[in-house]
Amino acid sequence: MNALQVLLTICRRILLRTSIVVALGIGLLANALAVSDQAEANSAAFPASEITLVMPFGEGGATDVLFRAIAEQAQTYLEVPVTPVNMPGNGATLGSRYVQEAPADGYTLLGSHQTIDLAYFAGLSDYSHDAFEPVALLTRTVNIPSTYAGHPVTQANHIAAMVEQRPGELLFGIVANSTDNFFWLQFFELTGISADDVQFVRYPDTGAQVVALLGGELDFAMLNLPSANQLFSAGALLPLGVASEARLLALPEVPTLIEQGVELVNTTDRGIFAPLDTPPERLERLADAFEQALAQPAMTHTLQYTHGTVVDFRPREAYERYLGEQYQQLQALAEAVSFER
Repeated sequence: MNALQVLLTICRRILLRTSIVVALGIGLLANALAVSDQAEANSAAFPASEITLVMPFGEGGATDVLFRAIAEQAQTYLEVPVTPVNMPGNGATLGSRYVQEAPADGYTLLGSHQTIDLAYFAGLSDYSHDAFEPVALLTRTVNIPSTYAGHPVTQANHIAAMVEQRPGELLFGIVANSTDNFFWLQFFELTGISADDVQFVRYPDTGAQVVALLGGELDFAMLNLPSANQLFSAGALLPLGVASEARLLALPEVPTLIEQGVELVNTTDRGIFAPLDTPPERLERLADAFEQALAQPAMTHTLQYTHGTVVDFRPREAYERYLGEQYQQLQALAEAVSFER
């Protein structure tokens, strides 16, 4: 190889190395610009358009009533509409799966409760609350075993005696694998009732149970003040006890289950969830708006006095811890009452 060939070879090598360096530089620059664009998008004004709040239950139930009231107030602080959408079906998993698969941009939220984990324990879904980003815990609603006016049973602690007298005949309404299903199994465990001695009648949501109870098609259903307060007041439905440590301000004459000898405290704990990987700053913006909504005295008064519901706001880190603790408790209880996957 002569001197000219050697020089040409060296030049080619220099050009090749320079091209590689340039290509790497362009790649790094592109990545940096992409990260910058994403950061800019995440930090842009949020929200800039309507937010959809999916409720995996039908109209008229407590989840529907409460989230509609709270969302109406929260949109004042978000400065965009918050539109509640009912999406019942498949044991409340149709709506939750829809949100799970939605874009992680903060514009599609889930309003739900323990049913996310209960559906998982029952084998109805392949995901628990870990499949979502928690936004905030909002409220806890006291549950109330109920019947229709004129039913022979007038207190919850009388149910066991009637089941014994009429095994296999009494009808209990439930949303399969949801909080009311779980409530009755706990109630049976504490009162010595065998689930084999009753009939569970499945409904898509609480509203359908209320209609059936009013028509005398059911003996009992687990209701609450958001779904049945007006009917309690009118005497059309009868609350048999309240599953709380103290009597409800809206039902001062109704004894607690504890007063009746049934050591059961049971609340439905409702919160907001978002798809996984939703930007943290958007989660915080949403949580802040819901906190401000719940802080309004008129809202707090309505929730407590009309809906038998306490405000228990917990931002996302605290809610995440709460969900983890609750998961362990629900799992242990589910095993005890044969609420199995």
